[in-house]
Amino acid sequence: MANLREISVSAALNLLSAFAFLVAFAILRLQPINDRVYFPKWYRRRIRNSPRRSGVCLTRFVNLDWRTYIKFLNWMPAALRMPELELIDHAGLDSVVYIRIYLLGLKVIGPLAVLAFLVLVPVNWTGETLEGVKNLAYNDIDKLSISNVPDGSKRFWVHIVMSYVFALWTFYVLYVEYKEVAAMRLRYLASENRRPDQFTVLVRNVPPDPDETVSEHIEHFFRVNHPDSYLTHQVVYNANKLAKLVQKKKSLQNWYTYYLNKYERTSKRPTTRTGFGGVVGTKVDAIDYYSSEIQKLSEAEALGREKVLSDPKAIVRAAFVSFKSRWAAAVCAQTQLSHNPTIWLTEWAPEPRDVYWRNLAIPYFDLTIRRLLMAIALFFLIFFFMIPIAFVQSLANIEGIEKVFPFLTPLIETKSVRSFIQGFLPGIVLKIFLILLPTILMMMSKVEGFSSRSSLDRRSAGKYHLFLLVNVFLGSIITGTAFQQLKTFLHQPPTEIPKTVGESIPMKATFFITYTMVDGWAGIAAEILRLVPLVIFHLKNMFLVKTEQDREEAMDPGCLNFATYEPKIQFYFLLGLVYSAVTPVLLPFVIIFFAFSYVVFRHQVINVYDQRYESGGSFWPDVHRRLLIGLLISQFLLMGLLSTKNIEKSTIALLPLPILTIWFHVYCKGRFQSAFVRFSLQDAMTKDTLERATEPNLNLRAYLKDAYVHPVFKGRSHFDSPLLVPDEENNTLVLTRRSS
Repeated sequence: MANLREISVSAALNLLSAFAFLVAFAILRLQPINDRVYFPKWYRRRIRNSPRRSGVCLTRFVNLDWRTYIKFLNWMPAALRMPELELIDHAGLDSVVYIRIYLLGLKVIGPLAVLAFLVLVPVNWTGETLEGVKNLAYNDIDKLSISNVPDGSKRFWVHIVMSYVFALWTFYVLYVEYKEVAAMRLRYLASENRRPDQFTVLVRNVPPDPDETVSEHIEHFFRVNHPDSYLTHQVVYNANKLAKLVQKKKSLQNWYTYYLNKYERTSKRPTTRTGFGGVVGTKVDAIDYYSSEIQKLSEAEALGREKVLSDPKAIVRAAFVSFKSRWAAAVCAQTQLSHNPTIWLTEWAPEPRDVYWRNLAIPYFDLTIRRLLMAIALFFLIFFFMIPIAFVQSLANIEGIEKVFPFLTPLIETKSVRSFIQGFLPGIVLKIFLILLPTILMMMSKVEGFSSRSSLDRRSAGKYHLFLLVNVFLGSIITGTAFQQLKTFLHQPPTEIPKTVGESIPMKATFFITYTMVDGWAGIAAEILRLVPLVIFHLKNMFLVKTEQDREEAMDPGCLNFATYEPKIQFYFLLGLVYSAVTPVLLPFVIIFFAFSYVVFRHQVINVYDQRYESGGSFWPDVHRRLLIGLLISQFLLMGLLSTKNIEKSTIALLPLPILTIWFHVYCKGRFQSAFVRFSLQDAMTKDTLERATEPNLNLRAYLKDAYVHPVFKGRSHFDSPLLVPDEENNTLVLTRRSS
């Protein structure tokens, strides 16, 4: 078990790593040649000009002004300077609400840490009971935990009272934050500019009709049932194969540009091979080869586009239906259209850039089967991932290694080796195991068939949160305890085993301190450094960039990866809530993570990240719910821990806490969640009235005409979206081809 010296080594290594990343970032961001990598958002908005234009010779590539290097941390106050309202206009509400999660962490964990160090740490430190427990490994840090309080002591009532204080403070902060975010969302929706999704509803599972096509059937249905408000619709096509063809053509065009630029620089015709990766097969002229391949793909693309438009089987039984007003769209999206609840299913349409077109081609009834299969797959993924987690825990427990492999004892007992193994290695190994996990979980969410990128992010975040909760947190406690205390388990009565496990829970704080530093401090510092986008940009700049437009396309601003980042934030919330009443020494490390992350991501949102979509902070109910799940887990763990300490009526005293937490969740859900899932008719009518007064000649049909056309069809003059004939708008009769 790691001691204070080993934790200090881990802290020093991670602080040095984070500081090295920050210094590297400060140096790289000041170089003119890297300006587009670290400030791409300003370039895309045509606000920032490249410093390379005004420089001469070496100064076009390297910053020679030594004064700028002295203030290498000036980006931190600059990141905090922009007001929140201006930041919403600059980066969108999603980005601002996401950043507030880190601020929420400081608001919750900060006061908890102060109270815990003032009240609980002295109570724990003066307990002096660990020395009397035989066959139990502990260190100086564990003396600050609840494990150092003797069984049956009245001191435990201090922990019980403080757990109520911690819970009530958390309730208060979460309530205020939920209320503020809900108000921010309502203000944002009331003030935001006109968007296509405000007038549009996604209709799925359109029933078949023997006499009409899907498009005719949709128009007929809405002209009959929404005669005064229906405007137009766009049926969904299954163009997934065509999209792959377009993507392949784009890839070949990049190679064609590369070889063309190479020829212009060297005046020598480049060659390539026709086989896999350009390294096997017949040797040919590269420019002629890729030009020919692009021509073939262009012809195949044109044929594929015509085939999709003319093939009835390519039409999906779904459509984006647009209305003349926001009020009408709200009515349609939030009501049942048919007496049969399985057909004519409606939901608010995602904004056009939020649509995940590939999944719209999935038949609606396949979605239930897909989600069941992915739930089973997630169970097995979590179960089998316990193996590497157990391996990581074996690294964290040197006493266990020495018991199993006694011949390694001389090497392990070396101070430097022991400090490195327990203070640094477990966290970095666990981080390596988790690198590919978010990609796997996102693939599983895509298989489930969600139709928007925001839904995919939220669903994937839910899976990742469950994985971190079960494997990294509970798995680390269970596997570490089993490995470390194996001998104790074998030589004690069964009734004593829960007590040993309970006492080992606070002792796992040392591992989570290490994980917080490796995955938190160093991970966030690596995030701001952006080494991968930096390398990719310069490679593209060398081989693919020919014009200023090419250089702009080579920039990769990235985006806030909600599916990966938010579950990690929840994990640190969980650590703070669980260990606030058990081992408070962990809390300062969590606070440093939240503070550092808040500054870093504020900087990234202002200068780097580009939005893939805007959902108006609709993910906040998920954030709130997961925080309360973490609070519930902390309460149950404390309840189980105290049940092993021979405290009379401790369970009864703590039982109201989870009941209060569940009640608080139900209350907040009823009070605020509707603001995130529904759009009130009153607000919709207000916006419609204002728009009619300020823009009486608005041509809404022209505005919505191409909003929900599949990307592979955009800009194609021969693509005909269904439009209404002007005379038909006032016609009370609905044309139909039905024989009945």
